[in-house]
Amino acid sequence: MHSANRSIKAICLLVASSIIRVVVMQAGAATIEIAGGVMSRTNHNVLIQQQTEEMQRLKEESGRLYREEKYDEAISIIERMIQITEQSRGALHPDMIIMLNGLANVYLAKGDYAKAESLFVRVLEMTGKARGPKHADTVRAINNLAALYEREGEYSKAESLYARALQIREETLGPMHPNTSTSLHNMGRMYEGRADYTEAERLYIRALDINEKSLGPKHLNTAILLSSLGVLYFEKGDYVKAEPLHERALEIYKELFGLKNTYTATGFNNLATLYQAKGNYAKAESFYKLDLEINEELGGPDALSTAGTLNNLATLYQTKGDYAKAESLYLRGLKITEQALGPEHPQTGAELYNLAGLYCVKGDVAKTLTLLSRVLQITEIDFRRNLTIGSNKQVSDNLKYTEYFKDFAISLQVRQSPQLVAARDFAFATLLHLKGRSLDAITDSLAALRRRASPEDLSLFDKLAQSRALLAAATLRGPGNADPAQYRANIKASEDEIEKIEIELSKRSSEFRQQISHITIDAVRKTITPGMALVEFAFYTPFNPSLKVEERKLGNSRYVAYVLNNQGDIKWVDLGEAAPIDEAVNRLHTVLRENKPLSDIDREVKPRARALDHLVMEPIRKLLGNTRQLLVAPDGALNLIPFQVLLDENNRYLVENYSISYLTTGRDLLRLQTQVPGTQETFIFANPNFGGDMSSCTKRKVSIVNNAVSDAVNFSELTFCPLPATAEEATVLKKVFPTARMLVQEQATESALKRIAGPKILHIATHGFFFENLVINSTTKGRGLLINQERPAKSMALRINRVENPLLRSGLAMTGANLHRGGDDDGVLTAFEVAGLNLWGTKLVVLSACDTGRGEIKNGEGVYGLRRALVLAGSETQVMSLWQVDDEGTRDLMIDYYKALQAGQGRSEALRNVQLRMLKSLNHQHPYFWASFIQSGEWANLDGKR
Repeated sequence: MHSANRSIKAICLLVASSIIRVVVMQAGAATIEIAGGVMSRTNHNVLIQQQTEEMQRLKEESGRLYREEKYDEAISIIERMIQITEQSRGALHPDMIIMLNGLANVYLAKGDYAKAESLFVRVLEMTGKARGPKHADTVRAINNLAALYEREGEYSKAESLYARALQIREETLGPMHPNTSTSLHNMGRMYEGRADYTEAERLYIRALDINEKSLGPKHLNTAILLSSLGVLYFEKGDYVKAEPLHERALEIYKELFGLKNTYTATGFNNLATLYQAKGNYAKAESFYKLDLEINEELGGPDALSTAGTLNNLATLYQTKGDYAKAESLYLRGLKITEQALGPEHPQTGAELYNLAGLYCVKGDVAKTLTLLSRVLQITEIDFRRNLTIGSNKQVSDNLKYTEYFKDFAISLQVRQSPQLVAARDFAFATLLHLKGRSLDAITDSLAALRRRASPEDLSLFDKLAQSRALLAAATLRGPGNADPAQYRANIKASEDEIEKIEIELSKRSSEFRQQISHITIDAVRKTITPGMALVEFAFYTPFNPSLKVEERKLGNSRYVAYVLNNQGDIKWVDLGEAAPIDEAVNRLHTVLRENKPLSDIDREVKPRARALDHLVMEPIRKLLGNTRQLLVAPDGALNLIPFQVLLDENNRYLVENYSISYLTTGRDLLRLQTQVPGTQETFIFANPNFGGDMSSCTKRKVSIVNNAVSDAVNFSELTFCPLPATAEEATVLKKVFPTARMLVQEQATESALKRIAGPKILHIATHGFFFENLVINSTTKGRGLLINQERPAKSMALRINRVENPLLRSGLAMTGANLHRGGDDDGVLTAFEVAGLNLWGTKLVVLSACDTGRGEIKNGEGVYGLRRALVLAGSETQVMSLWQVDDEGTRDLMIDYYKALQAGQGRSEALRNVQLRMLKSLNHQHPYFWASFIQSGEWANLDGKR
């Protein structure tokens, strides 16, 4: 986690986004119109004076509270100011804009992005009406909203607003105005955050040219842009271009501020980092030391800025192989950071991680494990503190480094200490903590629980959300100029308050209690019954924590598997390089998803199924013994295939010898321990009336428009065709469950599905969709989409790839999907919306549709799609498909499955028995039919018996 502390990039972000600020509240002197009569001039003037004095007092008080981070009190005062102004001067008075903008900024600092957004939107609307669409204040309001969206990771929205602001400034101020440069800089920063370096470079260069010509070559803003461009080239690895830019920026800082200034120190730091990357260690050392000298003089030997420079200098000595000096500096910096921020702060964790990397390089595995265990604890604390209240971008940033951490932990065990029990247990514990974590974070689980809370518990959830937001904001900001001891005391007080609320909520909500339960190997082990094994896969890249880039990668990516029973040691096996396994997965998946003649089973399916089994399951079977019930938590491409179809050494499908259920991670077993009472109702959604013109369905084609620049999945360009077999399926299921509520045709709406709460069984028979890099043509009788073969699919693939959140690229088609109405009931239910359903207490969700078990595969995270969304919504068990399924074949499979459930069979065993019967049938023995559906989650029968 080496990072250039206080980098110029951070300063650039601060300066470039300075339009978002806490605006000083001003009491205007405009004429007051009092409704209901005319006031004498004397009384009028007295009232003006009183209100002016009152507003000035409130302004000063709110500013003080904001600086003290007492946000709720500051909000209360600003709202009082808004009330006074609205009553005396009207809701459209210019002062209202200033105060609403200030209120938005307080919510922004607090971490309440939803309220901040609504206020910034309101400010923009008011400013546009009051000042005009091209006024400077309107442009500032546009930038404020754009910067908020950028912070949240909503890049498409931010890009549109930044472009709008830039266009206005170019028209009103001219293409060479400094404010135009600011807009260009803002957009460049956004593109850099998206790793679109080409566009960011173009914008930075243009902005720099403006500043040099309008402000001069030695202006501060010119230096900042030089640094931004230098950082960009550094990130691209173009050190030749980065070096002169940083050198020019440093010279300007020295000329403007002298040597004893934070800008100058940061300039030294940036150059030192660059020289270190180039291998010029002598120059890097001299510049780091200059940076350290300035920080020690300005902030003192125990300042956080000093600790950051010590950490950077330590990384240099570690890179040079001078481990004694590196250790001394790491320890000195760590001591400062722990004293200033506390032992559980993320920055403390980052420095512990660096020190662990040093001990790993030195071969001291014991010390490495000790430090990494502390880092994992801090990471878990940070997850709970930030993931449910931060912006999308903050969540993403918080999770970025977990992939490296996981690789480090597994590599330490597999490559450096394969016989060490402590290393093995730590690697597995790391998987339980980190695998699939960002999927949990994408949806606001706390908000979802709040929606289901009883009225008396709502205030507790609100209080918890507010307390977490305040703690997260305070943690990220650090102590600033405050006394470190007081800062730590405030943090501790906030943590204690949160703990009290969590304890109270845990007493009232078993769902919440599960959410904050501790993740341990023993806790997971206790959920596994005798005769069962958890098989946890991990995709990892062998990793060396050396700070020399060329030494970090120890080889190609690999797969490893861990096996956990209800007793005994954890077993594991390194399965080898990932590339051959992924290729075998792709080869098998290709033939599984096609309904080919039976002769292809022996010629194509079985050889490919055997090849993949040889690579993956054959080594694992040696660890299983007599175990026949498997809980499989795949990773990487292994999420794409049903393990049941793999062929063992005896030419038998695994479904013939094993009962297999799927999980994203073994951590899900802890979730399944939470028993939430639901209703006893069964809901059947089937045969929706998609509406619209379906003439293209007679040709089995779907029309799309060739538009490659849209920023979202444009469902107006798709047509969902009728599925008559789903109506037959629903009718038969109604006979199996006579009391079931059946919603078909016009009743099978998105809004009806969103209204239900905790049904026992939810069955949905309709079109499923998943958009990936390549759009694949469907079969003629499938429950998925058909893409017009007469148009190139490339345009759709490009467009769909622009959607940032993969949960928006998979989902279900409901009634009205072809009408393109928009709003909350547009007929297209995305996985993101599914995650917000109330399915706590739901025993079983069956998605009788195409591609419902698929989604975007992210190594270490599982499937971003309907599969995970249903888990996050609270359902115990999910049955879904891995490819585009046959309409009639799916109907038959579902009917037999539900009959088996009614007979008391387990949710996993019932599906297995149906698959075994289909395997023996003449019409359905091809795996395309019987292996298309998998069961994930709880495997017990509907009464909970395992």
